[in-house]
Amino acid sequence: MPALTLIPILGDQLTFGIASLQGVPKTDAVVLLMEVHEETKYVRHHKQKIALIFSAMRHFAAALERDGWRVDYVGLDDEHNSGSFTGEIRRAVQRHGPSRIRVVEPGEYRVREMMNGWAADLGLAVDILPDDRFVCTIDDFRQWAEGRRELVMENFYRGMRLRTGLLMDGDGPEGGEWNYDAQNRAAPDRYLRPPTVPRFEPDAITREVLDLVAVRFADHFGDLEAFGWPVTAAQADEALDAFIGERLAGFGKYQDAMVHGEDDLFHSLLSTSINLGLLDPIDCCRRAEAAYHSGDAPLNAVEGFIRQIIGWREYIRGMYWLEMPALREANALDARRPLPEFYWTGETDMRCMADCVRSTRSNAHAHHIQRLMVLGNFALIAGIEPQQVEDWFLVVYADAFEWVELPNVAAMALWADKGRLASKPYAASGNYINKMSDYCGDCRYTVSKKFGSGACPFNPLYWHFMHRHRRLFEGNRRISRVYATWDRMSADKQQAYLDSADTFLQTLVPAAPGWARD
Repeated sequence: MPALTLIPILGDQLTFGIASLQGVPKTDAVVLLMEVHEETKYVRHHKQKIALIFSAMRHFAAALERDGWRVDYVGLDDEHNSGSFTGEIRRAVQRHGPSRIRVVEPGEYRVREMMNGWAADLGLAVDILPDDRFVCTIDDFRQWAEGRRELVMENFYRGMRLRTGLLMDGDGPEGGEWNYDAQNRAAPDRYLRPPTVPRFEPDAITREVLDLVAVRFADHFGDLEAFGWPVTAAQADEALDAFIGERLAGFGKYQDAMVHGEDDLFHSLLSTSINLGLLDPIDCCRRAEAAYHSGDAPLNAVEGFIRQIIGWREYIRGMYWLEMPALREANALDARRPLPEFYWTGETDMRCMADCVRSTRSNAHAHHIQRLMVLGNFALIAGIEPQQVEDWFLVVYADAFEWVELPNVAAMALWADKGRLASKPYAASGNYINKMSDYCGDCRYTVSKKFGSGACPFNPLYWHFMHRHRRLFEGNRRISRVYATWDRMSADKQQAYLDSADTFLQTLVPAAPGWARD
């Protein structure tokens, strides 16, 4: 009788081409998928995020069975569910008596630590395979980073272009430039009317999951009413087609724009599908590249989209594994202020913050500039403790797995790693938000007022941040000129900025415990 292989598939590994399924006869394997309480509660994830992952897992299990695989699916409410990956692996070994376990490496450090203990705990061979859905392996990234004084994403990205051949013209970049980001910073036009993003009506499986989540996670952040995420590879493929056909052409120019009440603009909203494994990231890039070559999308839009995937996404993953576990505790700026309550409630007179939290609560989504330059920027200049901000971002976004969330928040938004990833802090006053959005016009605060009653809080907070960290930043060539501006101000003006910031900071109400973690 052939030896049996147990193949655990995690909730972000929902890919028929996953390495663990390759080269194993279906008759000699059991595929294990597990809904476990521990994964829903290590932070208190947004309701839509839990529903998305469970629904996608259930649909994938059904697809595997149709394809001839023997599937062992453990539902959250199964009577003997142990509540953890390790506990469910142990129970599956008892049920099936496999000779070995074959699994693809996880995306998160804490899960890898669990996995590393399975062989000794279970007395079985455990083969942990590289996740070949990424272009750059973890070992490849370590080799790239070794000996480099600066780990610049742009340099890494060019290597990924060469490796994949995407947007290459012989040995050089298509169009003569590697990066067209300078063309992708248009402010929103008042008449901007982006196409509607497709939403997918929940089927019976998804409705069952939504009912489960509504009951079991009623006290978690977020709404379920707007749920319309792709939960199958076919739906994700339809969403990709709609993006390339209807929104890619406008994506580049307006990717940094923000419009009150317009939650999607020209963004793809494909990150959930890519991160779960429903879409192949390289296939997404090649289809976007084909749109450029057919004349259906401009080069700046296509290059920007491809850069997000083979540049930023791959780079962030590499940096996560390079910097863990220290990154989770990093706090280079010694930020200690508690997370304000309005991050959860949206109850603030800052119109930009309120709108971003509203979209986050309703959709489990906000686009990258809202996350970085509104939500992240405020946390940075207000001195919010990184670990509380990191937990918030991990909770609230449907596409947030720690490997992608933590470097983006700790290193990119909060500069907690002391510049290992970002060479300068992404701090900005209200002027940036006013330039790139329509938020400020109807805000209670006045963006043109620099300090004092009614001034946009981002203005004094920006100078307060730059002042208190002067020793660290004035030698930074990318922002040193800021201090020349500060030094030209009168002492009274400087003090007015600092006093205004202090007055505002005293109004912040800390979030009650229990929002992010039990």
